[in-house]
Amino acid sequence: MLNPELVERAVEMLRRGGVIALPTETVYGLAANAEDELAVRRVFAIKGRPATHPLIVHLSGLEHLSSWARDIPPAAYPLARAFWPGPLTLVLPRTPRATDAVTGGQDTVALRVPGHPVALAVLKALGGGLAAPSANRFGRVSPTTAEHVRVDLGDDVDLVLDGGPCTVGVESTIVDLSSGAPSILRPGGLSTEDIERVLGHAVPVKTSTHVRVSGSLASHYAPRAGVVLAEPGEAAARVQALREQGLRVGVLGPEGLPLPADVARFDVPADPAGAARVLYARLREADEQGHDVLVACLPSASGLGIAVRDRLSRAAAPRDPGP
Repeated sequence: MLNPELVERAVEMLRRGGVIALPTETVYGLAANAEDELAVRRVFAIKGRPATHPLIVHLSGLEHLSSWARDIPPAAYPLARAFWPGPLTLVLPRTPRATDAVTGGQDTVALRVPGHPVALAVLKALGGGLAAPSANRFGRVSPTTAEHVRVDLGDDVDLVLDGGPCTVGVESTIVDLSSGAPSILRPGGLSTEDIERVLGHAVPVKTSTHVRVSGSLASHYAPRAGVVLAEPGEAAARVQALREQGLRVGVLGPEGLPLPADVARFDVPADPAGAARVLYARLREADEQGHDVLVACLPSASGLGIAVRDRLSRAAAPRDPGP
């Protein structure tokens, strides 16, 4: 999986202002040297991402935290020691090393250490930070395989490093440490319960805040098919109602749901972590089969189920019809 020659080639591209796709444990990232403003702006252009929507800077280790963040509160260190490398992003006041191009003009920067050997090898060889949002068009379903990246971005990316399927499957949990008491701004691949266990107190999930972070827009992570949310016991009735409207309907949910035999099923594991791991792949499969609507069953609101519910809710949100 880890090819030293490809890592060296990737680092050379990054140093020359290139943009690459690389695997992390959460999703594949579209990466540029975080200190190369022209390269960072190219990331925004490839994704079609608004320039005010900040990026996460990926580091190779905790030892680099203080060169990107200042006024670091005590809570940052136990969280970083417990969960880095891993699916945790910390929002902190920035140092001058984090430019406006990366932060969207805010006085904060989002930082994490990815838990994938390929990403870490590139970061260590580069010796700096990588600005790396998900490697897909803005607002669409995030990629969890190298093939997803190739289908979405084609020749717009200079190199795609294949590290196999992502093991977590949803983006990192974002914890704000810049505004006093810690709060979760985006549920993700690290559960609230794990964060609270380390800090020793409750940590709220904020749905509204002045700090802008990745993946916080109401409509996001959306397949081409419409998404309708349902509790598992409601799925069959929702399917029937949508079919009566002449729509081609699929169902995303746990195995064993009582559904008509001819309904296209996109099964996910019953456990939330398993559901998170395959969520984006199943959404993409529904698009490949040309469904008009996907009835998505909501998992329990605990553990990684909170992140899955968040992604499905954003996928189901009304979309900007554009100009």
